[in-house]
Amino acid sequence: MRRLALFLCLWAALGCTDGPTGPTIPLAREFSLAPGETASIEGTNLSVRFRGVRNDSRCPADAVCIQGGDALVLVTVMGDGASRDYDLHAAALEPVRHGAFEVALLDLQPYPLSSRPIAGSDYRAFLRVTRW
Repeated sequence: MRRLALFLCLWAALGCTDGPTGPTIPLAREFSLAPGETASIEGTNLSVRFRGVRNDSRCPADAVCIQGGDALVLVTVMGDGASRDYDLHAAALEPVRHGAFEVALLDLQPYPLSSRPIAGSDYRAFLRVTRW
């Protein structure tokens, strides 16, 4: 009975760790995350967390705009000796370097419409992690 109690305590303690949750993705493969989700990158010690979208000023698909606008996608990259927050721009799609890796935003969905605001939880960031 004591062994069972010890096992249950250890199992509960391991379940409360603050480590990465979510899918394990092969290196150089496109993946998507919802806000708050974290993906581990297979064969590395890297994980990427999509924290959310800040300041989505992209031109709605059903409007005519002078400028295309931008959206800032907030991610946290953990591993490869450091943990760091990055702002990825939907307009530029330029990757950021984290140690020996690059993290690129490939797309941000949904695309805005003038008649429908986007709830923060509806966003999906499409990302790719590669070695550089």
